[in-house]
Amino acid sequence: MSKRIFIDTNVMLDFLGERVPFYEAIAKIATLAEKSELTMVVSPISFATVNYFLSKFEGSKTAIEKLRKFKILCEICTLNEQTIEKGLNASIKDFEDALQYFSATESQCEILLTRNGKDFKKLLLPVMTPDEFLKSLM
Repeated sequence: MSKRIFIDTNVMLDFLGERVPFYEAIAKIATLAEKSELTMVVSPISFATVNYFLSKFEGSKTAIEKLRKFKILCEICTLNEQTIEKGLNASIKDFEDALQYFSATESQCEILLTRNGKDFKKLLLPVMTPDEFLKSLM
């Protein structure tokens, strides 16, 4: 079974918004997912948030088309009552980060990719930037 990598909202936005200098690393990871060498897992919350920002800067039609194509490359995790309950009672200060973390663990992801690692300190799931993850594969 291939690695299951949870993609945080900021990393998804880096990819779909082609944000320099972050785009290149996540594009390489997306290529690995396209080749079925790993599975990218994404929260439904990330789709909503990324749609908001992309629509603002690129228009809603472009945003939806990018999300439609991205959906093919990833698995969308379930966000349920249990995830919300864990997030509400977690020691993680930011509620959205808590939801992302518990979505990742409940989806049996091995790594959480984010550029905000400081928001996920002292947790069981390894947290890396896309660049760190790519270096770990070498």
